[in-house]
Amino acid sequence: MARQRPLSPHLQVYRLPLPAIMSISHRMTGIILSSGTLMLTLYLVALANGPESFALAQKVIAHPIGMLVLFGYSVALFYHGCNGVRHLFWDALIGLNIPAIYKSGQVVLVLAIVLTAGLWGLIFSAV
Repeated sequence: MARQRPLSPHLQVYRLPLPAIMSISHRMTGIILSSGTLMLTLYLVALANGPESFALAQKVIAHPIGMLVLFGYSVALFYHGCNGVRHLFWDALIGLNIPAIYKSGQVVLVLAIVLTAGLWGLIFSAV
């Protein structure tokens, strides 16, 4: 009797390699940064609109959900920026072999975490 196999491939069958996960994440963080930039624009419009509008915007940002959104935006910003620099190295034909791709991916992840933690540490130490 033949072994039963899935009729069509699906995500439960495959384990995505780190470069594929990072590529998908780079695209997702680009979308997050676009949305966050719209929110930043609304914040600046509230600032220009007067003290009442700015006070409302400050209350929204000071809310725990607002802080979570800001944290997510900063993670996306640092990850996308670090991964973008990695792509610039690739454009210069530096680090295009498989071990270097994995190593640079790990460096990007660690650097994004360190930069995000440093930013939020600086924010909360100033408060």
